Amino acid sequence: MFNQLRNHLARLPRDSRDTLFLLVVIAWVVLPQVGNLPLWCSGLAAGVLLWRGWLAVTVQPLPSRWWLLALLVLTVAATLFTHKTLLGRDAGVTLVVVLLALKTLELRARRDAFVVFFLSFFTMLTNFFFSQSLLTAAAMLVALLGLLTALVNAHMPVGKPPLLQAAKTAGWMALLGAPIMAVLFVLFPRMAPLWGVPGDAMSGRSGLSASMQVGNIASLALDDSIAMRVRFEGAAPRQSDLYFRGPVLSTFDGRDWRPLRSGFPARMQPPANLQVQGPPVKYQVTLEPNNRPWLLVLDATPTPPALSGFAATMTPELQWLVERPIADLVRYSAQSYPDFRHGPPRQMAGLQDYVELPAGFNPRTLQLAADLRRDPRYTGANNAQLVAAVLERLRTGGYTYTLDPGVYGQHTADEFWFDRKEGFCEHIASSFVILMRALDVPARIVTGYQGGEQNAVDGFHVVRQSDAHAWAEVWLASRGWVRVDPTSAVAPGRIGALQRLQAPRGVIAEALLGNVNPALALNLRALWDAVNNSWNQRILNYTQGKQLNLLKNIGFESPSWEDLIYLLIGIVVLASLSGAAWTLWERSRKDPWLRLLEAAARRLQKAGINIPPNSPPRAMAEQLARQAGPQDPSALAVRDWLLRLEAQRYAPPGTTSTRLATLKRELNQLVWPT
Repeated sequence: MFNQLRNHLARLPRDSRDTLFLLVVIAWVVLPQVGNLPLWCSGLAAGVLLWRGWLAVTVQPLPSRWWLLALLVLTVAATLFTHKTLLGRDAGVTLVVVLLALKTLELRARRDAFVVFFLSFFTMLTNFFFSQSLLTAAAMLVALLGLLTALVNAHMPVGKPPLLQAAKTAGWMALLGAPIMAVLFVLFPRMAPLWGVPGDAMSGRSGLSASMQVGNIASLALDDSIAMRVRFEGAAPRQSDLYFRGPVLSTFDGRDWRPLRSGFPARMQPPANLQVQGPPVKYQVTLEPNNRPWLLVLDATPTPPALSGFAATMTPELQWLVERPIADLVRYSAQSYPDFRHGPPRQMAGLQDYVELPAGFNPRTLQLAADLRRDPRYTGANNAQLVAAVLERLRTGGYTYTLDPGVYGQHTADEFWFDRKEGFCEHIASSFVILMRALDVPARIVTGYQGGEQNAVDGFHVVRQSDAHAWAEVWLASRGWVRVDPTSAVAPGRIGALQRLQAPRGVIAEALLGNVNPALALNLRALWDAVNNSWNQRILNYTQGKQLNLLKNIGFESPSWEDLIYLLIGIVVLASLSGAAWTLWERSRKDPWLRLLEAAARRLQKAGINIPPNSPPRAMAEQLARQAGPQDPSALAVRDWLLRLEAQRYAPPGTTSTRLATLKRELNQLVWPT
C-alpha cells in the first residue's frame, strides 16, 4: 500500500506535489497551537487543509473567491464572538491561523505561494507567544527547515526536482545563518517590548491557589509538571526542612479556607516579629510561570529575594509578594534561616481571628474538643500540650494518608476524625486546625511545597506540582507561631523521605510503561529535566544583565546597552569586510568563467554523467545528450545552459550573450539529471 501511495504521488503534477508538501508543513506549524486555539478554529484549519489537499490530489479547480469571502466573514465574526475583540494575542493568533488556512485556497501563482510562505513564518513565531519550552523550539526548528525547503523548491525551474535536493539546500542555508543568529542572540539588546511579548495573566495555571477547598491539593498530586528548580550553595538542607512557603489561609467559612478577610484592620493583625539565628541557607530559585504574585522561598526569609525588575514585600504572615503576577520564567536568589521565630510572644487581640469557626459546621469535632478539655489528663493543659495530644491521636487512631479519600461532605472535619479516617495533606491539615481552634488554640493553614528531589545530572533540586503541601501553624505563648505538620504524624515518610503518593496509570500508560525499568525511567526523566533546565538557564534566562556581564568579561568597564549595539555593528562590519575580502581573493585566484565550468562538471559527474577532464562546454553538452537522452527536459535545460556558457566566452565581438552573473544564478537553479 505504501508503494502504491508513493507511485501515485510520483505521478502527480509538480504543482500538486509541491502543494501537498507545503500543506504538511503548515499543519506541523499549526499543530502546537491546537491547545491555545478555539475548537472551531482548529477544526476549520484542519478541514481547509484537508480540502486543499484533496483538490491537489484530484487536480480539481480551486473554489471561487465568493467562497473565500464568505468563509473570511464567518471566521472574523466567530473570532469576535469568541474573544470579544479582534485585538490582543489570542484573537490575533486565531485570525493569523484562519488567514493562513484560507490563503492555501488561493495557491494559483508563485506570488500566492510566497504570501503563504511568509504568513507561515509569522505563524511559526506565534507559537512562542504561548511557550518558549525546549520542545516548542525543537518543533519550530523542524518547521523552519520545512518552510525553507518549500521556499527553495518553489524557486527551482520546471520539472520535478527531488525534495531531498531542496532540503539539502535549505539545511545549508540554515547552517550558514546559524552564526549570525548566535551573534544576534548574544548581543542584540534585550529591551521590552521589542524582545519579548508580555504574558497573558489569565492564561497561565498555578499549582497553588489563593484559597483551599478540601480536596484541591490532592488533585495536584496528579500533576507531575515542574513548579520550580532550586540550586543550593553548599550542602542542601534536610528533606524535612524543605518547606517553601506560599499563601497563608486563616479564614474558614465551613468549606473554603482563605487569607484574612479583606478590610481586616492592619493595627489588629499580629506583626511578623521575625527573629532568625544560626547560619543562613543560600540558594537560587528558577520559578516557572504561575500568574501569581508569589515568590516561593524557604521558611524563613527576612530579606527580600534578589529579583530583577520586581519589588518584593513580605506580609506579616511571612509570605513574599511582588507587585504583579509572574507570567514568565524568573530567577531569583534568597537566603533563609531554618532556625527562626515569628509572631507575637504574648496574647493579643489580633489572635482572636485565628480561633474563629463558622456556626453550624463540624458539631462532632466541637464535641471532641469539649471532651478533651474535660479529660483529667488535660486539665490546665497549655497550648503545646493540647497540640501534642491531637498529634498523638493522629498517630495512634488508625488514620491513613491517601490520594483518593473520596468526596467529603459538609462537615469535613467530622468525616475525617470519625468516619473516613483517611485523607490527603489538606484534609489532615484542615481537620487539625479546626480541632485546634475548637480548643481555643490560635491556628492557621500554610500552603506551599514540601520536599523536592535532587537531579543527579545537574545538581538542581526539582520541586514539582505533586510536591504541593498544606501544613499548620499554631500559636504558643512565648514562642509565637510554630510550624506543626500533622501529615507527618499520619505518614512520616511523606516529610522525612521522598515518598509521594502517585496516581494510578491509565490503560495506555500501563501498556507503554508497565515493563520499563523504574530506575531507567527515573534516569531518563532526570536527564530530560537537566536538559530542560539548561535551556531555561542558558537561553530563556539570558537577560540584559548577563549581556552586560559578558561585556565586562571582555574588557568594558561600565557597559551599557549602547555598547552592545556598537559591538554588534562592529562585528557586522567586520564580517562584511571579511566576506568581501574573501570574494576578491577567490576571484583573483581563478577565472570566474572557469569556476562556473568546473562547477557544472562536478554536478554532471555527481549526476552520473561521465565527463572527461578539461572538456569544453560543447563537449560536455554532447556527452550529456548521449547518456541522458535527447528528450530529457532537465538535460535539455542543462545543455542549453552549457551552450550559452560557451557563447559567453567565445561568441564573436558584437554578438549578444548572457552575462556571467546571470549564468551563475541559473546554475544554482538548474535541475540536474538523475
